[in-house]
Amino acid sequence: MTVTQETPNLTFDCETGNYHTFCPISCVAWLYQKIEDSFFLVIGTKTCGYFLQNAMGVMIFAEPRYAMAELEEGDIAAQLNDYDELKRLCLQIKRDRNPSVIVFIGTCTTEIIKMDLEGFSPRLEAEIGIPIVVARANGLDYAFTQGEDTVLAAMANRCPSKASAPEKVEDPATATRFQKLFNLGPKKKDEEALTQTEFKDHHPLILFGSLPDPVAANLEYELKKQGVKVSGWLPTKLYTELPVIEEGYYVAGVNPFLSRTATTLMRRRKCKLIGAPFPIGPDGTRAWVEKICSVLGIEPQGLAEREAQIWESLEDYLQLIRGKSVFFMGDNLLEVSLARFLIRCGMTVDEIGIPYMDKRYQKAELDFLARTCQEMGAPLPRIVEKPDNYNQIQRINDLKPDLVITGMAHANPLEARGINTKWSVEFTFAQIHGFTNARDILELVTRPLRRNDSLKDLGWDKLIKEKALV
Repeated sequence: MTVTQETPNLTFDCETGNYHTFCPISCVAWLYQKIEDSFFLVIGTKTCGYFLQNAMGVMIFAEPRYAMAELEEGDIAAQLNDYDELKRLCLQIKRDRNPSVIVFIGTCTTEIIKMDLEGFSPRLEAEIGIPIVVARANGLDYAFTQGEDTVLAAMANRCPSKASAPEKVEDPATATRFQKLFNLGPKKKDEEALTQTEFKDHHPLILFGSLPDPVAANLEYELKKQGVKVSGWLPTKLYTELPVIEEGYYVAGVNPFLSRTATTLMRRRKCKLIGAPFPIGPDGTRAWVEKICSVLGIEPQGLAEREAQIWESLEDYLQLIRGKSVFFMGDNLLEVSLARFLIRCGMTVDEIGIPYMDKRYQKAELDFLARTCQEMGAPLPRIVEKPDNYNQIQRINDLKPDLVITGMAHANPLEARGINTKWSVEFTFAQIHGFTNARDILELVTRPLRRNDSLKDLGWDKLIKEKALV
């Protein structure tokens, strides 16, 4: 008789602390590069402008496609006409850049003074002749990466249907796209067979989430090997090429912070969401591909061997972290997926702090986390939504983890107390999705540990501790 063990239940707490994260308007940093014919107009105060300058750097030789519309005292006191001022700026943007879309990014100040961006943007759009997408990315309501979520949710409403979409001419260069991106060189016999393999017959599939082009192509390639055809991405490289979305289409996310986009696609566009773990780490990527295949009625092939091959290539990193503990303070909403991957690597996760948790959208990932703990014989981590940082510091002092993954504000104070830290924002900007990028995750995780080993070899660790105690 076979005994089936039930998956243990995770523990969730909510401490109702403040958001201690990067401001979500920073989503402009990667979205303006991803959507190449866009222009982002952040509407806020000088504080927002200072943040963008410091967070995104100053580009001397390139003109980024974003700008700051700074609200003055007259704007905040309602002495100036919001519509006229924004129309003037939009006409200037059209004259200088002529983008295919202008994205208004609302900030905390626009929320506080109740600026009606959604109300007058349709009229403004008609007058200037350029689509205007309004996205709220204020730090009062949203955490760091949720800025992208609000932008993509707004764009999901702009995706055309079959009736409104222009007829597209197939680019003959598309057939060799993967060879060029991966620099595969001359085709081998198995590659030739792959390119000649027809896609299986299945419902249209749309993937959503902003990823660098090579990473997106890598995930698309993994699905292609299973006979799955990706009908489109949200966002696309060009706003004018947003994917056609019809009722009944299947959609799958690549990031755990896109719950509002998923909700919009389901409720407004009547799509069917594929609830899968996210493609972070070889285990998550395999589970993501398998879930998509199972929903589309396709039998996946060779994924177990593919995952095993990746784990074997990671062994040099795994030896550094196996048996060590990690504590997530919470910043970018990637915490659950990263924790699950690190537990599979042999680490113990003491706590997963996360700014916001949508248990419905992340259900498959949470179930996968619990199963991973069970299979690895690891204790279940405590999950704390909106953690109180003062309480977290006390728990860190008690638990003494080997590594703390935290926001930039807390890294230096923790390091001064002899605690190894890693900035969570680095995982946001690094390429961490898919089979081949698992090594990049471990490179980031092990860097502070390798640094400390080097300091011990040089005898500097004692000096650093003495300086910290002075």
